Amino acid sequence: MIIGIPKEIKKEEYRVAVTPAGVAELKQDGHTVLIETGAGEGSGFSDDDYLTADADIVDREALFDKSGLIVKVKEPLPDEYGFFREGQAVFTYLHLASNRPLTDFLLRKKITGLAYETLEKEGTLPLLAPMSEIAGRMAPLAGAFYLQKVHGGTGVLPSGTTAVRPAKALILGAGVVGFNAARISAGIGMDAVVLNRGADKLRRIDELFLGRIKTLPLTGYHIRQELPAADIVIGAVLVPGGKTPVLITRELLRTMKKGAVIVDVSVDQGGCATTSRPTTHDNPVYEVDGIIHYTVANMPGAYPRTSTLALTNATLPYIRTIAKYGVEEAIRKDLSIKSSVNTYKGEITNRTVAEDAGISYKSIGSR
Repeated sequence: MIIGIPKEIKKEEYRVAVTPAGVAELKQDGHTVLIETGAGEGSGFSDDDYLTADADIVDREALFDKSGLIVKVKEPLPDEYGFFREGQAVFTYLHLASNRPLTDFLLRKKITGLAYETLEKEGTLPLLAPMSEIAGRMAPLAGAFYLQKVHGGTGVLPSGTTAVRPAKALILGAGVVGFNAARISAGIGMDAVVLNRGADKLRRIDELFLGRIKTLPLTGYHIRQELPAADIVIGAVLVPGGKTPVLITRELLRTMKKGAVIVDVSVDQGGCATTSRPTTHDNPVYEVDGIIHYTVANMPGAYPRTSTLALTNATLPYIRTIAKYGVEEAIRKDLSIKSSVNTYKGEITNRTVAEDAGISYKSIGSR
């Protein structure tokens, strides 16, 4: 198979989909790997590194023209639509629930859209996990930075100091993002409270942190009770493939203390605050009703070297399977890969994405 790795064009996205080491494995399997000129520079990988791994360095037009499978980090942007050809496959973070134009494009071009974020294995999301882990660990640090008074924050030192209470972190969700956010929050000395709808993940936090992190059910009552005292609120709620439920309304926002910070990690799927909208690393925050919103949609892109290595570790086995069997055969053979398919032959094949888009759903198995 011919596999194309383009340079990411999303603003301040420095990751690349496959490392030179990953390319070497794909080449060992007998595949052709096309790398767009400069694709790895943001992550510290030069064109020479890829040439050493026996990749072919090509321009964007040649890459899209020749490749059967396009492997990316972020969703295709409108400026990339014209390079795709009908029937191609793309393997990346798609986040279609909050992106109707991209959904319509993939359906119109009959592109097989395989989404990292919906690929399931034994009840887990292995391709979402590494980036969620990084984003979760970043979230309290980003929030702590913007608590500084010079940035409009409350002026509360996250760790507190002798005889002075620390800041309070309220974490909505106890998945990979929430767990890691709680770990870092507690590690830098904040009072951390985690809300989650299921008890199992809260129980794990209780057992691992021996009660140092407070846990409560994720209900409207507990959000209303905890929100006014929070200095940092971390949105870590996930609906695989679907839109994030709005948990912080404008009315609830007004109950928060002025200068508090919302770090909405779930913004790439709509966000958990009604006032959330995607931002970029060069202009990451804005203020609504005195509350600072940090809503960067590609948070791990700030640490591209670490993120690229972690992502390739997770995605490479699935890329190798798709390349070995071809897209259609890989979907039939591997249930995990099948679960990643969001669009196929002009149909939406993920039920959650279909429901959010208001478009009819068609199972791949029903064909």
